[in-house]
Amino acid sequence: MTSIVWFRRDLRLFDHAALHHALKASKNVIAVFVFDTAILDGLSKEDRRVAFIWQSLQQLKAALIAQGSDLIIRHGIASDEIPRLVAEFKATAVYCNHDYEPAAIARDLSVAEQLTTMDCHFYSFKDQVIFEKDEVLTKTGGMYSVFTPYKRAWLAKVNDFYLKSYPVQPYLAHLAPLSAKAMPTLAELGFDEVDINYLKPGMDGGEALFDDFCQRIGDYQEARDFPAVKGVSYLSVHLRFGTVSIRELAKRAWQIGGAGAETWLSELIWREFYQQILWHRPEVVQHAFKPEYNTLPFPNNPEYFAAWCEGRTGFPIVDAAMRQLNQTGFMHNRLRMIAASFLVKDLLIDWRWGERYFADKLNDFDLAANNGGWQWAASTGCDAQPYFRIFNPVTQSERFDPQGKFIRRYCPELDALSHKEIHAPWLAKAIFGQKANYDYPEPIVDHAVQRLAALALFKRS
Repeated sequence: MTSIVWFRRDLRLFDHAALHHALKASKNVIAVFVFDTAILDGLSKEDRRVAFIWQSLQQLKAALIAQGSDLIIRHGIASDEIPRLVAEFKATAVYCNHDYEPAAIARDLSVAEQLTTMDCHFYSFKDQVIFEKDEVLTKTGGMYSVFTPYKRAWLAKVNDFYLKSYPVQPYLAHLAPLSAKAMPTLAELGFDEVDINYLKPGMDGGEALFDDFCQRIGDYQEARDFPAVKGVSYLSVHLRFGTVSIRELAKRAWQIGGAGAETWLSELIWREFYQQILWHRPEVVQHAFKPEYNTLPFPNNPEYFAAWCEGRTGFPIVDAAMRQLNQTGFMHNRLRMIAASFLVKDLLIDWRWGERYFADKLNDFDLAANNGGWQWAASTGCDAQPYFRIFNPVTQSERFDPQGKFIRRYCPELDALSHKEIHAPWLAKAIFGQKANYDYPEPIVDHAVQRLAALALFKRS
């Protein structure tokens, strides 16, 4: 019996649910990956995520070749390519791991239906979360719409069973013997080569980053909100593409304990909280979680939006955050909240505009987390920041980048300003005149005025 394992958001050769089950059930397992043009055709030729996937697949392919097998790679519409591969290899089963995004669910249903007509079984497993779908419910059997009680229920349910590994190594002899073939190049896929070495792609990169973070995890609670400090794990892109195992990460945090590890585990639980929201309420992809905010009359000034995208709003912490995103594909979580709040509450632009921009730019873009985070900042989502809580970009800057180290990195034109002046450079310019003769824009809005306008906008809904 020949089985196919379809790799998607799980680019690793360890603790892999679908691969584990396939290797145990079949003695001729073929690993495949499809560069899905249904997704790729909408991306920039310089998309860093494609380069990350490509380099991660290089590692996965090399690991499979070392076992006498190979990774079969196709380029086309996945729902067409998988049935073709089944026919080519006369496979009787396809194994994969669950993907919870609406478009992915529709794709998998299409594949499963086609395979039924080919006498081929389609098996899918939980792999990218600890708890999925209906596994954590309220006492009345509903979904959680507030994080804290969800977290309590999650922690009450988790145990060694849910954190156990799906071993692969003992069964690798069941991989199909294949002659190694060359991978398609990025150019052949229609993409340019881009420098992503700072992301440390692949299984090796994920392991190195996790080992490094475990040395710092005790400081996570205190350090995580400061973008100029090496306080976060930098593992989000690896979680997104499965070059690390969520079970391994959660288990280590659970075992380490202490304030830092517990706070980081909470962040992993936030990720699953948003996943269950998307599962239960897929309409949030296009609509506000709170229906009363679905048609807020945002002015949506296109010039304001362009200034926000390009990092030239005149508010240094916002501009530095957006320049970091544009230059690297990464944005610190605290800065995501500040930038999102500024777009919606200061510039009065629909959160969906910002959500789409982040979706295009973020290396770690995850639909559930991105949507949940934007609706939180916009006060339209579940467990959201109340609409009357509006981040002041200057006080946020003073608190979380007190010496302006992060700002100076991405807004070097402000480097001559003091620690105090750099958070509101327009004030320095007004006081010191020529001393503040820098090439940096004036603020495009007055925060105090826009705060009142945002309150009025929400009250009218």
